[in-house]
Amino acid sequence: MHVDSYTDPPDGLLEYPQWVLRSGSGDRVTRKLVEGQPQGDRLVARLEGIEDRDAAARLTGCVIEVQRAELPPPGKRQHYRADLLGLAVRNLEGVEMGHVAQFVDAPTGPVMVVKDADGREHWVLATREYLRKVEMDAGLIVVDWPLDET
Repeated sequence: MHVDSYTDPPDGLLEYPQWVLRSGSGDRVTRKLVEGQPQGDRLVARLEGIEDRDAAARLTGCVIEVQRAELPPPGKRQHYRADLLGLAVRNLEGVEMGHVAQFVDAPTGPVMVVKDADGREHWVLATREYLRKVEMDAGLIVVDWPLDET
């Protein structure tokens, strides 16, 4: 089966022996990775129990997840996006911008979508230049980003 990988590097996904496949409906099934290799900008993988093209086609659109315990600890100034969801966001001027709702991968880089109490969204580039501090214990992210009043 062909797989789009969003790990860095993309073939890093092949280091995980078991994949959890989550369908659009939220159903999950765990499959053992039998073999895999990079092919262009994608991966080609064979999973246990997926023996033919029809079985692979039924997995189209599934998201591949790995168990949290299998993930390496993040490095210095690195965080898993899932750990940042829900954290409060404040800019350098001390203005509370809202809470992290989600992340979007944009051509310019990852974007942190911050929603305020009124439901307005503030899109903040999630790069070292703009993410100044993450205080997990305080549940706070400090960003160098102006509050747009539009």
